[in-house]
Amino acid sequence: MIRVNLLGTDRARARTRTGLSEAQKITIGCAFIMLLTAGYIGWRYWTMGQEEARLEQELTAAEQEAQRLRGVLTEVQRFESQRAALTQRVALIEELRRGQTGPVHMLDEISRALPERLWLVALTQKGDEVSIEGRTTTLSALTDFVANLQNSQYFRRPVEIVSSATETDAQGELVRFTIRAMFVSSGNALAEPPAAPAGRGRD
Repeated sequence: MIRVNLLGTDRARARTRTGLSEAQKITIGCAFIMLLTAGYIGWRYWTMGQEEARLEQELTAAEQEAQRLRGVLTEVQRFESQRAALTQRVALIEELRRGQTGPVHMLDEISRALPERLWLVALTQKGDEVSIEGRTTTLSALTDFVANLQNSQYFRRPVEIVSSATETDAQGELVRFTIRAMFVSSGNALAEPPAAPAGRGRD
């Protein structure tokens, strides 16, 4: 009697059927690689999108900051213009004030120097030089007027009598005169002039 082991054959066939062929393994490997590649590409695309969004936000913030700084710069320039204008105004006011102070002192000193029986008819100033025209009843009043000006701190010595002449009008005999003086706005006309350098001989 011949016996055939059918159970062993079925097991061998089952083991043969459950194994993967080389083609199937290659297909599965390629599919896995493609899946990984697709995942990497998707991840890179997502990260690049995030980076682009971040850069756009930074660019927007930078543009806003630049616009704010332009506004600040405009304000600074306007402030500088206003400050320059105010500085010019202050300088002009100080210059006018200095210019007004001199004539005030000059007229005050002249009025103090006027003796009795003498009056002025004209006063002309060119720079520091002052020309005074007047009338007096006596020559002594004229000499007193010149002396008073020379004793003032605002007129440099000597005060020069340019001309003097006698004229007669309805009031009688008068002395018409013109004097010239140098006005010192600093009020230091009586200060001693600087000494000559040592070793300089006379001309």
